[in-house]
Amino acid sequence: MALIVPPSNEKKRVKVYELKNNDWFDRGTGFCTGRIINDESKIYVESEDSPERLLLETKITKDDGYQKQQDTLIVWTETSGIDMALSFQEAEGCATIWDFVSQVQQQLLSLGGPDDALSDDAMESFAKPLVLPQPEIGNLDDIEHAMRGIASTPQGRDALAKFVISEDYIRKLIPLVEMAEDLESLKDLHWLCNIMKMLILLNDSQIIDHIVNEEVVFGVIGALEYDPDFPNHKANHRRYLKDNSRYKEVLSIADPNITRKIHATWRLTYLKDVVLARILDDPTFGVLNSLIFFNQVDIISHLQNNPGYLEQLFGIIDNPTADIKRKRDAVGFIQSCCAIAKSLQVTPRATLYTNFINHGLLRVITFAILNKEASIRVAGTDILVAMIDHDPAMVRAYIYKAINEKKTPLTETLIELLLVEVDLGVKAQAADAIKVLLEPQPTQPPQQQPQSQPQQQPPQAQSQEAIARQTGEFLSKVRGVDPLLNPQTESFIQHFYDNSASKLFQPLKDLEKRETLNDITFHEVQLFNHLVEIIIYLSRTHQFRSKYYIFSEDISSRIAQLLSAPQKHLKLTALKFFRQCIGLQDEYYNRQIMQKNHFAPILNIVYETMPRDNLLNSACLELFEYIKRENIKQLIEHLVETFRSKLQEITYVDTFESLLNRYEQMQGFNPDADTTLFSNDSTSTPNRTPNVNGNQRWQGVKEMDAVEEAYFNTSDDEDEPLPKAVLSKAAKMNGVTTSPMLKSLVDYPDDDEDSMDTTPPEPEELGTKPELEPSPMLQTPPPERLSEKRRREEDNDEDELGKLSSTKRRNSGSSASNTGSAAGHNTLKRKKGFKNDRDSPTNGPSAKKIEISLSAKKAVSEAGSKGDDGG
Repeated sequence: MALIVPPSNEKKRVKVYELKNNDWFDRGTGFCTGRIINDESKIYVESEDSPERLLLETKITKDDGYQKQQDTLIVWTETSGIDMALSFQEAEGCATIWDFVSQVQQQLLSLGGPDDALSDDAMESFAKPLVLPQPEIGNLDDIEHAMRGIASTPQGRDALAKFVISEDYIRKLIPLVEMAEDLESLKDLHWLCNIMKMLILLNDSQIIDHIVNEEVVFGVIGALEYDPDFPNHKANHRRYLKDNSRYKEVLSIADPNITRKIHATWRLTYLKDVVLARILDDPTFGVLNSLIFFNQVDIISHLQNNPGYLEQLFGIIDNPTADIKRKRDAVGFIQSCCAIAKSLQVTPRATLYTNFINHGLLRVITFAILNKEASIRVAGTDILVAMIDHDPAMVRAYIYKAINEKKTPLTETLIELLLVEVDLGVKAQAADAIKVLLEPQPTQPPQQQPQSQPQQQPPQAQSQEAIARQTGEFLSKVRGVDPLLNPQTESFIQHFYDNSASKLFQPLKDLEKRETLNDITFHEVQLFNHLVEIIIYLSRTHQFRSKYYIFSEDISSRIAQLLSAPQKHLKLTALKFFRQCIGLQDEYYNRQIMQKNHFAPILNIVYETMPRDNLLNSACLELFEYIKRENIKQLIEHLVETFRSKLQEITYVDTFESLLNRYEQMQGFNPDADTTLFSNDSTSTPNRTPNVNGNQRWQGVKEMDAVEEAYFNTSDDEDEPLPKAVLSKAAKMNGVTTSPMLKSLVDYPDDDEDSMDTTPPEPEELGTKPELEPSPMLQTPPPERLSEKRRREEDNDEDELGKLSSTKRRNSGSSASNTGSAAGHNTLKRKKGFKNDRDSPTNGPSAKKIEISLSAKKAVSEAGSKGDDGG
């Protein structure tokens, strides 16, 4: 068993904390040591101010639950139940005490001794140091075996790391690599490779930082070239790292420490990404990333604190006498700095970009994008994309400034790059940069709710909009203009549509001159893909501006031409545009699609690809399924009326049959807008049950009979029952004879009118039937019409009027004098259902016109049924 080194007698500065009432109480600052006195292992903390005073004296036991948190904190619970903590000033001091505690507990557990004392063997083990065999070519097997045994426990790993650093063990192993190569001893080289792997995987930052030094790195990398997992292969890591052509120093850096960190960062990156990529574990990966990050922070800080260096660096681009190679190296160095800035925090990254822009970064981007060399263009687009990812508003502000100064804005340069670039990666980056720069930045008024929950929209609409944005489809139900934009952004976007859009989309407009797209080139296909994607993005974000531009330039017709291209992915992109337009459910887009007959090429694609299951066919079917699901009546009518024969032939899916059925249902609900239920033409009866699907109506909703429909169409404000003539006619239209239930809906005479003659008058006495307005709401005959009947009945039936005058007119008042008591008015209100005094007969032109005898009322009911039979 390996023997562990006891803790050093050096005192470690520490703060002692005690947990009181769920809060850590500071007991003071002092110096911590671990000691073994009288067979007891204890931790002592002497006060910094008064060394004779002990802040802490605690005994280490095997079940106290010591925990090491972060790198400088040790927490445990005393036997009395009090929680204690030690916060060390340095991570090294914390590691030393933690090693002592861990080894004491390990010995207590393994030897089974009492909690308060160590055995003699344990005491002896603490007294002897860790020993590894001498680094010689004949001891490599023993060295590997001993290191593997020690590294099997966390405490052993920590002790081994300290031993390797203190003894400079790695430097002693380096000469053995060259010696084994001279001897061509592959077995020794494999042992050396395993030893170097174990040392790196100890996850000690000091060891990893040590092996990337100039005098050590090539020996370590040389040993790692001989991997025993691949005995028949040898890597060439040393040759790659020794290639000085990969180090391009644009300007000499005066600080040698920064130069060393630049080289160390490069080697650490190579170790992480190439040499150790297959065997890295998460802890070692984190250590490597941490070392790289801190080195990069130091490098960037040095550059920002040296303004003279930045002036010389950016001055290379503006210098007309500098050769192209030097300018290429300068652009590459700036690209590397921007790549490093991605991993920095927000504040230092913003400071770096501000310094770069003040020294002319935008001029560097313009120079790089317009350069003839592809490598320089790639570097320029990388710098631009990094800037846009950091803060697009900042880039947009500088472009807006260039517009005001009548200079060429960066958007023009990007458009030119997109149109002429042959590198697909650069072309894609330029298209993405244009879309990000054209993204609207709405102003945020005070006390405004988050955008995900607009105040004007109900929760259901909010959820729909969230889903639509996730799927790339804007909420189709929302109408209106663009959101309130920042004035600077408003001017920037307007400048784009006024000056830049025509140049950007000119290749699309040139398609009008081409009769066929069979000769389209590969680069044209990629360009059209990006242009259509930009159009889709603009139609989703710039509502009224993009709509006006698409209509005025007839962009939709040009995109429809792409549906005939032989490339399927280009067809998909064009189809995506029309799906976007239909998804917006904008009347103007729908009208343009119908007027330009854009559904014809889409249906042709369905015919070409059916009945195969592929992406193109499925995308077309989804478009028509969306029209059916959302019940866009305007488009359904256009599709069925224009392409009925084609739709009927597509039977391998039920989408188009459903569209035809939906169209028939729409026509059945309103077959003739000029003919209603109460049309004056009594010879024609509107057909409300069209023959659909074999004389069977759609089964989704049960059809109401005429009586139910009449009931639900009656206004809630009318308390009068329906006239019998109305109910009788509605029943006959539905093929139902009048039942007692229908008769019960007629007003019955009051108790004081039992003596009234119920003999119905002749049809000619009633005059013409009252005409009702053509409305789906069933209405009672107007009082004016009934009063005319009442006057005609007075001339024919004076006896009955005499009877009524003795009973009813006693309360309601005389029709000739047009006066009466309030009680009579109230009686009439109750019988006729008037809502207020304004509707009272006494408030009208004449109360006589409103009075209705029950005999006349019954005559109207009987005449209604006769009128149905006689026309």
